[in-house]
Amino acid sequence: MTGTINSARNAPPERTRFKLDGRSVALDRRIHAARGDLADLSLAGVLFSAHYAKAVPLTCVAPGAAIVSAASPTAEAVSELLRGETFHALDVMTDWAWGFCGHDGYVGYIRRDALDLLETPTHRIKVESAPLFSAPDIKSSIADHWPGGALFSGEAQGSFIACAEGYIHVRHAEPADTKPADWVATAQRYLGQPYIWGGRGHRGIDCSGLVQVALGQVGIAVPRDTDLQCEGIGAPIDSDAALQRGDLIFFPGHVGIMSDAKTLLHANAHWMAVVQEPLADVVARLADAHPQPIIARRRISA
Repeated sequence: MTGTINSARNAPPERTRFKLDGRSVALDRRIHAARGDLADLSLAGVLFSAHYAKAVPLTCVAPGAAIVSAASPTAEAVSELLRGETFHALDVMTDWAWGFCGHDGYVGYIRRDALDLLETPTHRIKVESAPLFSAPDIKSSIADHWPGGALFSGEAQGSFIACAEGYIHVRHAEPADTKPADWVATAQRYLGQPYIWGGRGHRGIDCSGLVQVALGQVGIAVPRDTDLQCEGIGAPIDSDAALQRGDLIFFPGHVGIMSDAKTLLHANAHWMAVVQEPLADVVARLADAHPQPIIARRRISA
């Protein structure tokens, strides 16, 4: 990237004070940016706060950057931004920014050095991991690896797409507005990737992250966490209806994707990886802890 965010880094967020009447409402702080001292300006009409700030949209320029629960390197990872995704910053500190992710509104802290000026992406990585070459030559050194779903701005240069950080081979990318026909096939690209809590594909992924990134690449925006997905994705499937490819199966704190009528594709902590296995095996494994392992079955209308 050639731009900087020094102005955003050095200046406090634009804040406006309000005097409100009535009772402040309780909101889900995972998807509504409000903390003790500051809230998103869009919440001014529904939530009391000492200060409100107008969000500044910035681009994630790291291959992947954790969204964490507090401004600390040891804080719990709650999600992840991929290269090219947007973060709406409400408070920019020395090492951290606090705000929410552009694709799903998820709130948290991100390392400030992972952000830069807003850019308009032209391409998206279409493989599980793409090498970033230092020159337009497959024999050149590898500067980095970008995860599947990462977005970037670049121009074609022979067999490569030239961008600010280096060169991506054309076979590893597609136009950013491309919508794959089969979102389950997109999810299957992540088979074998390690399970990482809060991950969305940079060196690891979790169960709801797998659902979110796969559907996101076909233009279907869904929430981040399993409980939100269970409430907000598709329509319920009758308990006696046959399952089919693309159906979502929800368990307590977990979600998986049917790759066919009997096989579940999921990122899970049992295998610590993205795997495909018989749904019946998953149900049997959970039966001791949960009398009814499957809590919901939902289908997306394509």
